[in-house]
Amino acid sequence: MNHNNNMSHEFYKGKVVWVTGASAGIGEALVKAFAREGARVVLTARRAGELERVRNEAGLSDDHSLVLPADVTEFDKASELTSRVLGKFGQIDIVVHNAGVSQRSYINNTGFSVYRRMMDINFFSTVAITKAVLPFMLNRQAGHFIVISSVTGKVGTIMRSGYCASKHALHGFFDSLRAEYFNDHIKVTTACPGYIRTNVSLNALNESGEKYGKMDANQASGLAPEECAERILTAVRKDKKEIYIGGLKEVAAIYLKRFFPAILFDQVRRNIPK
Repeated sequence: MNHNNNMSHEFYKGKVVWVTGASAGIGEALVKAFAREGARVVLTARRAGELERVRNEAGLSDDHSLVLPADVTEFDKASELTSRVLGKFGQIDIVVHNAGVSQRSYINNTGFSVYRRMMDINFFSTVAITKAVLPFMLNRQAGHFIVISSVTGKVGTIMRSGYCASKHALHGFFDSLRAEYFNDHIKVTTACPGYIRTNVSLNALNESGEKYGKMDANQASGLAPEECAERILTAVRKDKKEIYIGGLKEVAAIYLKRFFPAILFDQVRRNIPK
């Protein structure tokens, strides 16, 4: 038993883990969790100051970390960012696609540019970084993508049409990647959190692309991001393909969608956000 525990604690030691959206919420919690496990961590988000704060709070030394500020929607910089990571560490073992933005607006009121922005941040940025990193992983015949989707990657809900669409897209792309490169030992774990206690609703885009600025009650009472991060690390150690994290209500929705879709549809359409 002790031998297995030691093995699990050694799993991330020395591995190079690149986390996008690392300055807050689930991303911040993941940085700290990987740091505790002895990983070397690359932190990416737009706010350099917040990345430095997270790095310091995680207790990461300069040798064990790289603060790499970037706007992930500048797709043509993905190769340059990848080169900087390789230049420092010589390898990339795990990429955590966590950068994302949510939405709170009805379809008829939502500007087309808002949909474009959500797809750019939540979906196309992951494609750009994945395509930059993948050749290196294929060359090494090793690599793991951790994709932070959402329960809404499985279930379409009110006032989140663009967010749901972008998360659904992640499943299609990364399911294909997992199948195409299975024999090259490239792994994918897609995590579908439900309500996690973060500022995701405060930072969500409204119909005009401005910040929604309100905390959802469900979000406020959700699972702690630290707990979410620990479950993700455990799932990756076990090479889980897809995991659902959250309360009974939101996780149950995924199974209702699969087995009783008509019941779920009735519940979703009545669930008007307060």
